[in-house]
Amino acid sequence: MTPAPKDEWVNLNGLSFHYRDWGGSGQPIVLLHGLASNCHIWDMVAPILAKDNAVVALDQRGHGVSAKPDDGYDFATVSNDLLDLIRARNMERPIVVGHSWGADVALEFAVAYPEIACGICFVDGGMIEPSARHADLATAQEEMAPPIFTGVTKEAFLERFRSRGKDRFNGNDVEDIVLANFEVLPDNTIRANLSRDNHLRIIEALWDHHPPALYSRVTCPVLMMPARQESDPAALERGDRRAKSLSVAQSLLPISKIKWMEDSVHDVPIQRPELVAATIKEQIDGGFFG
Repeated sequence: MTPAPKDEWVNLNGLSFHYRDWGGSGQPIVLLHGLASNCHIWDMVAPILAKDNAVVALDQRGHGVSAKPDDGYDFATVSNDLLDLIRARNMERPIVVGHSWGADVALEFAVAYPEIACGICFVDGGMIEPSARHADLATAQEEMAPPIFTGVTKEAFLERFRSRGKDRFNGNDVEDIVLANFEVLPDNTIRANLSRDNHLRIIEALWDHHPPALYSRVTCPVLMMPARQESDPAALERGDRRAKSLSVAQSLLPISKIKWMEDSVHDVPIQRPELVAATIKEQIDGGFFG
């Protein structure tokens, strides 16, 4: 049977954080979502992993239904949030799996607290470096700013998502997962759970985040799981950049492995959850993480 998650709250650094406890026993795993996402992006991966592992998925600071302060979006503070969750849960040597920005959180966490995790996974992430692509912070914030949803109704948003995403998710029922990124207001319009100001604060933190300077300091094994679509010409340029970044990462990380998520989009946890879970499980069973 598919395990049913429990929605739990815990006080971390004086703030209330929400996480989903998927149960299970064995290797502890913490799942981190990406920027402007939420813990539900793991709703199809987590139950597969929880068959053999103890799995939790966190709503990070400012996201989902966790607390939304106006500060603390630097990597040091976000990493400390994760550390306090692991300690509150009494997790011994967890694997930290991050998607997109969540993978960069996992990277910073592994460097700051090298004795805690037995391994980390980058799910199409861990390599975000705006300063390498933009002339200055203001330009990065302008180009990486979130869409404006003021006045957009829930139905209009879902219709837009269906028209753009129907070919990407191969019939997976992901509308509730995507909608969990928003609060539905009394007038039936939507508002992003991650405020625009806090989104920009995270981009500011990313401006000072330089993955190549961190890789050599990671002492635990790193599983890199980049997504690619070789059949999509529009994705070729991004794929080339990603391949170069992966080459740098692999040359600097003391212990690493690359497993491509073939025929996959960036949101691979909801597009191909079985592939994501099977890849992580294979490396756990094979002893990659020790």
